[in-house]
Amino acid sequence: MNQQSPAIDLRHASFSYGAAPQLSDVTATVERGDAVALVGPNGSGKSTLLKGILGLVDVVGGEVHVLGGSPRWALPRVGYLSQLSDVDREFPVSLRQVVMMGRYRSLGLMRWPGKRDKQLVDDAIERVGLTDQAGRMFGELSGGQQQRGLLARALTVEPELLLLDEPFNGLDQHNRSALLATLNSLRDDGVTIVTSTHDLQLARVVCTKVMLLNKKLIAYGPVEETLKLPLVEQTFEGSLAHVDDHSVVPTGHEHD
Repeated sequence: MNQQSPAIDLRHASFSYGAAPQLSDVTATVERGDAVALVGPNGSGKSTLLKGILGLVDVVGGEVHVLGGSPRWALPRVGYLSQLSDVDREFPVSLRQVVMMGRYRSLGLMRWPGKRDKQLVDDAIERVGLTDQAGRMFGELSGGQQQRGLLARALTVEPELLLLDEPFNGLDQHNRSALLATLNSLRDDGVTIVTSTHDLQLARVVCTKVMLLNKKLIAYGPVEETLKLPLVEQTFEGSLAHVDDHSVVPTGHEHD
């Protein structure tokens, strides 16, 4: 593994589920330790880009390098929190059992979880602030606690790169604050974070860079340089109805 390589290197990358690309001609470099917000309207390609980084969507043009290799080669060192949970919330499993699912890929079919696996699970649950809920049935937890539990599952792979798809959707203020604290802690520890979001305040609080997308790359750079009103309006095609515009910096003026 080349520790000097960027976390993500996109060179004129285009992604498609079928014939026509959903996201085209993206050139951007995410350095190790960066925290990047993907911002754009629904259908802009945010989820497509995350899945392309995971190797789950076809690259139909350009190049995609993740942690110095191909997306599939890097996958064991990438954590992913999807927008739609693959966990049946009514199935009778505990939070600890759900988080242990994150270790299955490393364990394979013939191994039982060992001491290290159990320690990684306990550490991940502690990191998201749910140690006192570890033995509860997953379906009994609040939606926000479940989301934090699924993040803990993603952390059990000890990711160098963490991908999050709209992680704050529907969270109350308590769980939102807890998730923000966890992400800030991970960033401080050097984990590279890429998260899609409609929440520009989140981009300013957690992230160091912003990537504006709408079927193509509109802009990419430091938060204070990229969240400018003209660029955000261009990205959302003039409609900011679903955007927290208090976090947008008018051209030539910055306000907090």
